[in-house]
Amino acid sequence: MATRAPAVRKHLSADALLHRLRTGFGAIADHRPGTPKILLPDALMSAFAMFSLKSPSLLAFDDERKEGNLQQVYGIGQVPCDTRMRDILDPVDPESLRALFKSVFGALQRGKALEEMVFINGHYLLALDGTSYFSSQEIHCQSC
Repeated sequence: MATRAPAVRKHLSADALLHRLRTGFGAIADHRPGTPKILLPDALMSAFAMFSLKSPSLLAFDDERKEGNLQQVYGIGQVPCDTRMRDILDPVDPESLRALFKSVFGALQRGKALEEMVFINGHYLLALDGTSYFSSQEIHCQSC
């Protein structure tokens, strides 16, 4: 009995989803005045790349930045170094990402890409915790 390849859903391909992210990141207002050297969408896409590649730290991601593949795979114009990424992204309000998250999540739901992750009563079971990867024993505040 031959196995059948799943139907190709172009709108759910990696390229299509990365394009959706880039476009959505481009719609987020940049908090920095003037014309910054590194664009906010590039910094946001770099952060997404860092998490999707499961880099163990910002410093480890910085090594990948130097290899040059991030620009081609993720469509990033200029990848910021670890310090610059923090400077750019720390002031970004996470709420500004909610509409984009809903857009990507909705596309995945409509395309039935999440059906295998339905767990109990129609809820999804996803492992999305990144807190153990990016933490510091030296830099902290009272809220940490």
